[in-house]
Amino acid sequence: MSLFKTREWWSTSVGEAEEFDNGCLCVANIDNESSGSDKVILGSYQGILRVYNPRPQKTESGWSGYSPEDVVLEQAFQQPILQVEAGKFSSGSENLVLAILHPRKLSVYSISAIAGSVAHGSQYKCEGLYEHNLQRTVHKFCYGPFGGVKGKDFICVQSMDGTISIFEQESFAFSRFLPGALLPGPIKYVPRLDSFVTVSSAWRVECYKYQVLAVASDSGGKDETQNIRSGKRVTFDWSFDIGEQGMDIAVIAFPQAPASILILGERSICCLTETGKLRYMKKLGYDPSCLLPYASLSEGTINYIVATHTNSLLIYQDVTLKWAAKTEFTPVQCQVANFKELNGVIVMLNDTGRLECVYLGTDPAIFVPPHVESRELNYAKMDAEMAQLQKRIKEKGQKAVIAPNRKPEEDLQVNIHVSPNLDEMSMATGVEIPEEDSVPSIQLRIQVKARMLIDNIKLEVHAPWPLATNRSDYSIPSVEPNTPAELFVSIFQRGNSLPAHLYVQISASYQSATGGSRITTLRAALPAKLVIQPVLPVKSALHKLTIDTNKPPISLNDIFPDMLGENAGGQGAALGFQFFGGPVVTVLASKTSQRYRLQCDRLEAMWIPLKELVSRLNQHFNRGKYGDFRASFDGSLPLQEYYELVDSHFECRLGATKCSEMLAQRASQFRVIERRLLTRFKDKTPTPLQNLDTLLEGTFRQILALGDAVEQNQMAEAVAANNLSCGTYLLNFLIRLWTDMTDEEFKVLENAVSPVVSESAEQGWQEMTDAAVTHLLRTVLAKSAKDAAVNPSPLSIPSDTGKVKKHIALLCDRLGKGARLMDGLAEKKERTIKLPTPKTISEEADTELSEESNAVDNVISPNFRSEKSRKKKRGVVRAVEELAPLGLPMMDKPTADKSRRRGLGELSEAKNQKIRSMVPDLDDMSGGGDEENHIANGDS
Repeated sequence: MSLFKTREWWSTSVGEAEEFDNGCLCVANIDNESSGSDKVILGSYQGILRVYNPRPQKTESGWSGYSPEDVVLEQAFQQPILQVEAGKFSSGSENLVLAILHPRKLSVYSISAIAGSVAHGSQYKCEGLYEHNLQRTVHKFCYGPFGGVKGKDFICVQSMDGTISIFEQESFAFSRFLPGALLPGPIKYVPRLDSFVTVSSAWRVECYKYQVLAVASDSGGKDETQNIRSGKRVTFDWSFDIGEQGMDIAVIAFPQAPASILILGERSICCLTETGKLRYMKKLGYDPSCLLPYASLSEGTINYIVATHTNSLLIYQDVTLKWAAKTEFTPVQCQVANFKELNGVIVMLNDTGRLECVYLGTDPAIFVPPHVESRELNYAKMDAEMAQLQKRIKEKGQKAVIAPNRKPEEDLQVNIHVSPNLDEMSMATGVEIPEEDSVPSIQLRIQVKARMLIDNIKLEVHAPWPLATNRSDYSIPSVEPNTPAELFVSIFQRGNSLPAHLYVQISASYQSATGGSRITTLRAALPAKLVIQPVLPVKSALHKLTIDTNKPPISLNDIFPDMLGENAGGQGAALGFQFFGGPVVTVLASKTSQRYRLQCDRLEAMWIPLKELVSRLNQHFNRGKYGDFRASFDGSLPLQEYYELVDSHFECRLGATKCSEMLAQRASQFRVIERRLLTRFKDKTPTPLQNLDTLLEGTFRQILALGDAVEQNQMAEAVAANNLSCGTYLLNFLIRLWTDMTDEEFKVLENAVSPVVSESAEQGWQEMTDAAVTHLLRTVLAKSAKDAAVNPSPLSIPSDTGKVKKHIALLCDRLGKGARLMDGLAEKKERTIKLPTPKTISEEADTELSEESNAVDNVISPNFRSEKSRKKKRGVVRAVEELAPLGLPMMDKPTADKSRRRGLGELSEAKNQKIRSMVPDLDDMSGGGDEENHIANGDS
């Protein structure tokens, strides 16, 4: 039994479909009984008055609870009851009487008990004493001995427009306007100050003296009336800003407590002195519903109850939480009552009429455990049971998971069906591929199933650039268990670039049954015919890759039956595939050996056809249960061509940095010229502009040109990133076939040499790959303790790509010598590669990782070196030159007297010169050169 829960003493549900709010509950000895026992008085918005006298009996199982005899009075009125209060409102008696506030009337009643002459007991009657008809719609009222009167209570009624009306029992006194009143707020009377305290619509606590309100009249001796149209302006005695709307006010008058005023706000509780000074403030982390001060248990402190919308009762002593108890509902008003059987009972009422009398603390436990007979222990049986339990624990521990073994698909399941055929009518829009009138599209059918009713499902379809969708996000209002929702989306190629992969990702976000946010993500593979089309094969190509298999050769017509096109009806020894707007890849099958060859003018373009070839061969030969098809790669890795892709992407990154720096410099220069021109224009004495206007126009043109250069460089960088991603996928796949890697090792390789090329300017692909590869060389691939002691380089943009290329070459060399990427695996036999006398690559010595002088050259194909000598104009700058039509500044072509391979520093300098050449030359403008030099130097 929990300590932190209210204990029910007596409860009932009041009426049916009735509404209540703060002010509808009152606790008092309304029948003026000699014992002083309190009664519970309720008034509902439906106009029904009820008086309860709770008298539960103590039984063995607890309190007896509600009984019909507890209702002592029930009377219906014609108007809603807004508030009920008990006080000395009758001039003929000092007994407590009941004041009832209706929207347009204030009534005072006397409730008395008449002793009965039969067994059913006393009878209660409600007798009207007087009433006041009100001219305005009212909000609340307060009462007290206004003006220091003894033994009487007067009433102050607050209207919806902020007007207050004073009634001295049976007679009307006066009405006054409160300044700046837009909406009514809580109002209370402070007897010690003879003042009213309220919270205005300006979120400010204001105090008004009663005597000031009484004399603020412009009637000129005439009788006061409720129908006032004007009056003297009333000023408050003091005010205090609380910064939020006030919900309730309580005036503290306990003997040990200091005279204070408690204000309950929407998110805080303020305690003020009677002079408007802040004693303390308590910030609340919840939404309060009502406030009730009940005692002062120690000198100088105040104890009060705060009810919350989280169904809790919080007991505070000043700002310290003393007790917290859960309730069954959210109270709108609380009172403390003393009954015959129990004192200090908390009476709570909610907005639907649930009335409870509760107390805090615990009930004594009445359960007595039975006596257990002693028995002898069987130690042999206990040991056997312990061994069995330990065995089960060990088995469960091996299969244990950190997170609960519950998949999100249990609540929501997303299925994707990719159409086997392309769309008859292409849905492609906004195609950026030149010389391509139309590109094909393919339709995806997305089916969303739910185990239970799920509302507001957000579905997103992400296709990697250059692929695109006709619609990327969907909103599903609801999905029922037996009626799945279906969506259709078309995928097509939009950008003019090689796709890095053919996967599309679908994410569904929703709220689970427990209220938590869940996301279901899955991928769908797209067919290769979406991005390549069959063409006639090409005989010659710059790059060639040969794949060996352990199965006899098979016709390519049987491997690619859906991608024959113009090659249909041929012998199946050669097929050609062309990317839309891209190069042609030729696939050749040997007639005598078990080999297949791919050739193309661009190395990175062979990635998707190679993957498609190996995948289809695997499916063809591994149809049976015991398929043993294997593919391998025995050639040299095309690292030199791969390095060109790395350099091309790095050049774009340097170009983006340079363009951003120049753009920032020109923008700063533009602002300086503007300030100078503004100073000249504001000068009362006109002075010559000294060609500042011409300089401003030239700088503006430069900014526009640099902005275009930034956009063009971003597009070029995206194309270079895709090319690098394709090349990385291809290199990793060749290394896997070259070394016969396991799946676990291949995951480690792809995490180190990642094919995902990030777009971050601070941490790019080159430095992240260098750090990851260096970590492998220092750990699982370390050859000596010296290699393991190398400190990693900082993740900042490097000056060139020499280190990352050197480390990738070392990685390939050690893998080729039989090293493994995972601990615990036996080293493989060193691969023997017959090569001519190797040449060292032109890289600076790496002082971080030691290696033999010819280790790097062992993995570089001599065929590619000989091919490089036959193509003088396709050096390291080939990839950058191909990207020039997309927006990069043109670079100078290499001349005959230059070296065949230009260093990266020369490329950067040439690129910077061409970027600067894109903007107008300000020196050619008349009179603008000197002015520009002064401004560029920061003269303002």
